[in-house]
Amino acid sequence: MTARGTAGQPASQEEALFGTDPAELEVTLATGYTVRTHTDGCLAQAHRHLYGDQARWFRAEVAVNNLRPEAQARLKDDPRYRAALARRAACPEKDTRCARESGLDDVRARLQPARLAEVRAAHREDIATYDQLRDRALHRAARLLAGRPTSSQKGPS
Repeated sequence: MTARGTAGQPASQEEALFGTDPAELEVTLATGYTVRTHTDGCLAQAHRHLYGDQARWFRAEVAVNNLRPEAQARLKDDPRYRAALARRAACPEKDTRCARESGLDDVRARLQPARLAEVRAAHREDIATYDQLRDRALHRAARLLAGRPTSSQKGPS
């Protein structure tokens, strides 16, 4: 933060790393949750340096990291899942036989791969952006590290 010209000490190490309120970037997921991040702080600076576009990286990363929860949320749209869920909810708390016989685990196992495929297809652009920016960051980090001696190459401490 000092290198960026921030005057004085940050209020905390957490603010120096993650930034100060309010969070400037925001993504609302299909599940209804909202994810926010800061554009100041060391982490944001590192994201800009490695990925080139912090906002673009943030949107893609949040989407890709939430594919499975979105697919799980879509299960609720299927009447077979809702019926199995209702059967499971009617089971006494510690009745594992009833829980197993509700068929919820089997229905979930059958339906979840298709829902995940649907979600991946819907987020095809986000996945491509994520892969592209991640690859860029990996190459950039490798170039940065290639220019610095490793701890084994440094002299005795």
